[in-house]
Amino acid sequence: MQNVFINRSVSSMNKEIELRTKKLREEINRYRYLYHVLDRQEISDESLDSLKKELFDLEQKFPELVTPDSPTQRVGGAPLKEFKKITHEMRMNSLNDAFSKKDVEDWITRLENYLGYHLASAEPFYCDLKMDGLAVELIYENDTLMSGSTRGDGLIGEDVTQNLKTIEAIPLKLGTDNPPKRIIVRGEVFLTKKEFSRINREQEKKGEKIYANPRNVAAGAIRQLDPRVTASRKLDFYAYGIVAAPEIYKTHTSEFKTLRELGFKTNPNGQTVKNLEEVFVFQKKWEKAREKLPYEIDGVVVFINDNQIFSSAGIIGKAPRAAIAYKFSPREATTIVLGVNIQVGRTGVLTPVAVMKPVSVGGITITHASLHNADEIDRLGLKIGDTVIISRAGDVIPKITKVLKELRTGREKSFSMPPRCPVDGSPVVRDGVAYRCSNQNCAAKLREAIYHFVSRQAFNIEGLGPKIIDRFLDEGLISDAADIFELKKEIGEIATLPHFGEKSAENIVNEVESRKKILLEKLIYSLGIFHVGEETAIALAKRFPSKSIGDLLETFSKLSLEDLQKIQDIGPKVAESIYGWFREKRNTSFLKKLEEVGVVIKKEGSLAKSDKLVGKTFVLTGSLSSMSRDEAKEKIRNLGGEISEAVSSKTSFVIVGSDPGSKFERAKKLGVKILDEHEFRNIIK
Repeated sequence: MQNVFINRSVSSMNKEIELRTKKLREEINRYRYLYHVLDRQEISDESLDSLKKELFDLEQKFPELVTPDSPTQRVGGAPLKEFKKITHEMRMNSLNDAFSKKDVEDWITRLENYLGYHLASAEPFYCDLKMDGLAVELIYENDTLMSGSTRGDGLIGEDVTQNLKTIEAIPLKLGTDNPPKRIIVRGEVFLTKKEFSRINREQEKKGEKIYANPRNVAAGAIRQLDPRVTASRKLDFYAYGIVAAPEIYKTHTSEFKTLRELGFKTNPNGQTVKNLEEVFVFQKKWEKAREKLPYEIDGVVVFINDNQIFSSAGIIGKAPRAAIAYKFSPREATTIVLGVNIQVGRTGVLTPVAVMKPVSVGGITITHASLHNADEIDRLGLKIGDTVIISRAGDVIPKITKVLKELRTGREKSFSMPPRCPVDGSPVVRDGVAYRCSNQNCAAKLREAIYHFVSRQAFNIEGLGPKIIDRFLDEGLISDAADIFELKKEIGEIATLPHFGEKSAENIVNEVESRKKILLEKLIYSLGIFHVGEETAIALAKRFPSKSIGDLLETFSKLSLEDLQKIQDIGPKVAESIYGWFREKRNTSFLKKLEEVGVVIKKEGSLAKSDKLVGKTFVLTGSLSSMSRDEAKEKIRNLGGEISEAVSSKTSFVIVGSDPGSKFERAKKLGVKILDEHEFRNIIK
């Protein structure tokens, strides 16, 4: 395996850290200016949060690097020129972010160090959902709304009173018999998911730009000069605090009680908790349930409930010390590419894999991400040492989506594909976008081919994972996948290996023995023929049914390229791959060996339990929330439908989940019927 890594001398670390903080400040300020002043967004909120968190951590570790213009020392962007400015009587602050339990624990430690005493173990916290909207301030005098403003830069906001009056959830008069003469209320303006979808449907009908997220729409609506446009957006509002001395409202809980009595909507899911463990439970609960909410949230807000302590703690930079935004595991984050490894796959293709500084995305710590091929590296413009955005939307495989080239220091190194296979030294040849090991018997190919052979979609041999296969290969117990079915002869040797015993050896052998009978389509898929995935294997099995491996060999050895291309979704390249595979002696010898060790094709009736979808062809793209792709395919087949990997004019339906790929665009271009997940579920009921 080839490794390429950046080397840094210890003596240069301080200069590099100083340069890194400078670059981070410049880029964060630029992104914030684009968003808050120009209403443009170049990277996601989560990616920006990730950069801000890195800067915050560096400044905590090296306080001498804090500068007056650091994003950690200010709240928002400058107010837009189109609106009259309003000076806030008390600064509207933002919140620092936490992304893990350790971050929250470190927050409490810093707070206690500042206060000079330990908080009581049962000191209550108030937890609320962190709405993904726009913070505003409302001023009431003699029970009437007099003015409303945005946060702006924290000290000066924009006067958007007329626009805020269009929001039904904001009372124009306070709903109590004994209102205070004057009260300042703060809260969040937001847009529901349902309303966001409606607005985007209208945008699409008009052929206009589709909005990226509800918060952008809410912010844009509040900044409309014409209140009628704001009213058409049907915004919503939750109040979250009152500006007052801590003696008036002793706890955050009491503030919420008063807000409800005055007629304000507050988030009904907020609650007082006793300790940090309950804070963690609250955050985890809503991370799991966030998709069920009618609005977007990106975390929870945690306050010290005692307002006297909250006030005494004061402000650090742009945020109160006694509150923090405990974010959910981001779907995107930023990290640094430390190097590039080369993996050799089962078909001999060399795949570059980025080795990255560990980062949490979607609830898992990610250190590697496939770069797919040299063309993808060129498209991204990636160099070793670059800061990148890593995405895991829909809980799929991590992917590098963007390189933040502005953060380069000049130490980054370009990467090139190696001229020779890093496993066996054979020359590497270019095959389209792929680089391939020229040695047909490359050791890496062998290992990857066996991993594929035993996988769930193929022979599904449980308990025989990569580490055990590697051990068996290294010990000489197997030389190819067919030898797996001869392991019963080696049971004694298996039992003597470290971390094995007689029982575990027997379990493996029994599991292997139980998998000798296999469906034809799974057998074809297990062979690892280049370009032949599950759907192509199913199509081949349907078109050329075989009762035995011998029949399979005889049938496919006689097929011409033209015969293969007559099958739906099989084009010239796939046909050439199948045709060539069955004409290589080592492949035909392997199939004969499988038959000799007792592998047989089992006959199973049609998967279809209904003819409801007979004659219908489906293509899936994107991630489904209520079922896996495999489950969706099984349901379609059970109803007599067929699955295709490619969209064509003959496709009946394209099922679109979250983060769909190019198939979605092709379906729209061809006019193929598109189903969202809800519509698909109705069809398969």
